[in-house]
Amino acid sequence: MTANAKIRSGPDTRLGVPYAAREDERYTRLEQILLTLPHVVEILTSIRDHALPDGWLVSGGIYQSVWNVLTGRPPLHGIKDFDVIYFDGTDLSWEAEDVVIRKVNAALPDLAPLLEVRNQARVHLWYEQRFGRPYRPLDCSIDSLTTYAARTHAVAARLDLDGRIVLQAPFGLANLFAMRLVPNYVQPNARTYSEKAERMKALWPELEVIPWDGAQT
Repeated sequence: MTANAKIRSGPDTRLGVPYAAREDERYTRLEQILLTLPHVVEILTSIRDHALPDGWLVSGGIYQSVWNVLTGRPPLHGIKDFDVIYFDGTDLSWEAEDVVIRKVNAALPDLAPLLEVRNQARVHLWYEQRFGRPYRPLDCSIDSLTTYAARTHAVAARLDLDGRIVLQAPFGLANLFAMRLVPNYVQPNARTYSEKAERMKALWPELEVIPWDGAQT
């Protein structure tokens, strides 16, 4: 059986249909999947144990991990990095952020080359210089999810004190389980979206890509 057949006929297929399942079912299934991945649990545990303010694991380290489980691929297949975000408005200096980066990397030496730790309170200070357009100051870490190039990417996870996974997904999880990439028009991210879509389609051929100009706004 091909990986494509697996995702289309597997037990999680219903979760990819917006009106075929409740969102709490998707949250429960996502939590179950993440808890089976030791490297993801290790990152989530480090975020919690280091008490990163408003700290979360977001985006590719979550949805790509799920796609690998759904399609029977190795856990780290195609994962370019694990984005760890936090929000600390008390010190917006690069030096303060670097302290946090070094602390998290030191705690996770085997995963350090894949970690990308960023203080969301200071993104607006460097974003325009890097990407050529302004970026409004964010209110909190989860606020950043609403600006991602794809709605499918907008997912975050962290551990609570009881070891349960807390999830945030402002656009829902149906697209994640459907392996469907859907544009987010909040930012003019057409080029970024297309580049990411091309890369991900090559890595996960099962992926359905909605063109930037072909989705409902």
